[in-house]
Amino acid sequence: MTIAGFDCQRIPVADGVSLAAAVGGSGSPIVLLHGFPQTHLMWRHVAFDLAADHTVICPDLRGYGASDKPAETDGSAYSKRTMAADIVALAKSLGHDRFALAGHDRGALVAFRAGLDHADTITQLAILDVLPTLDMWSVLQGRSAAVGFHLYLMAQPAGLPEQLISASPDAFFGYFLDLWANDPAAIPAGIRTAYLDACRAAVPSIVADYRATAGIDITHDQADRDAGNRLGMPVTVVQQDWGSALGFDAAALWSQWAPDLDHRTTSAGHFMAEESPAEISKLLRELLTR
Repeated sequence: MTIAGFDCQRIPVADGVSLAAAVGGSGSPIVLLHGFPQTHLMWRHVAFDLAADHTVICPDLRGYGASDKPAETDGSAYSKRTMAADIVALAKSLGHDRFALAGHDRGALVAFRAGLDHADTITQLAILDVLPTLDMWSVLQGRSAAVGFHLYLMAQPAGLPEQLISASPDAFFGYFLDLWANDPAAIPAGIRTAYLDACRAAVPSIVADYRATAGIDITHDQADRDAGNRLGMPVTVVQQDWGSALGFDAAALWSQWAPDLDHRTTSAGHFMAEESPAEISKLLRELLTR
């Protein structure tokens, strides 16, 4: 299953790892990165719309969907730095040395890292419904941190998280599809099944992705903060107003990283590209003119 009118391609990116990607349209390029617990299919509405006048590339991230899932060995295989390098290599293989980049959830963390590590490659950057890693961990405190219980579970050393999640993967991943959607109808049964099938086959790599965010990703982000590195391209961030709910100013946190920032909130749920695709398409089109 892929996005209507798009071609499925499998493209080598690094170290024997290939990514599956849906590619469609023509014009200036934009890469769309999915979140958890999803695949590139989350962009099906937005990608179809943007393909009218852009080349749209929707990969499955390393470790997700139909992309390769290398075993974690030294803690770096699922760092956002490694995953960002995958995306740059993917786009270059398709003939794009510079491109706009949008990411949701886990894909947004990859996009954020790409913006820092490949500043001359990313022309515009869109971030959907996350905080940078350092800020995310700092705001999760006390009872409010319970909303991120999965972050702490998958941060544990290899073994127990994989065993617990593998014992009932559909219940685990389905829980988030249900909890985070304001409009459950936005994820119809066939798409939900595709997501659960993909996650069921990827438990170790998904856990490794999250474990990196409690380890090596913090190291990389802290080094950039200490060095004063910031995102030089135009940045649009759209997220639910959970900053107000948890007692922090999301726009202020993002402004520390992105001087050219357009920060917005949405009434859609976490899966906003599926729940409110017209809103997200409009936002991305506005960003592409900056």
